[in-house]
Amino acid sequence: MAEIKKILYATDFSENSKWALTYALSFAQKYDAKLYIVHVIQQPSYPLGMYAEISFDAMDKFNRNISDVSEKEMKNLCEVELKGFKNYESMIINGTPFVEIIRTAKEKEVELIVVGTHGRTGLDYVLFGSTAEKVVRKAFCPVLSVRLPGKEVKNHKK
Repeated sequence: MAEIKKILYATDFSENSKWALTYALSFAQKYDAKLYIVHVIQQPSYPLGMYAEISFDAMDKFNRNISDVSEKEMKNLCEVELKGFKNYESMIINGTPFVEIIRTAKEKEVELIVVGTHGRTGLDYVLFGSTAEKVVRKAFCPVLSVRLPGKEVKNHKK
């Protein structure tokens, strides 16, 4: 079995991803591994022509607010959820989530990526896809995709 000394855990601070943290933390403790906690802020995309109606000051303020909220969420997650675990590094990155998760995992030379999944289906899945699925398909190392217990995928009739 491969040695696990570095684990990347990706979070969007949702209930699903907090559940995935229980697995990432458990693996990190069991293998005495370093845990990299990553949150990616995806820049909003605006429909063509919308920039004319939105001031750059308003967009800058919006982006600062997202960054501030993300920093507070990360601090809370590390203080509350890690239960005294100290062998970690947290980071907040701007970009496309699956791209930045994989890039950071390569940069940190991790042996395992842990992500939560929302179980999107139907039109929601077609429009937005799944960050977890993209990470699973494109990652260079094993990925543990964790679903929140009790969450069932709804069957859609064709």
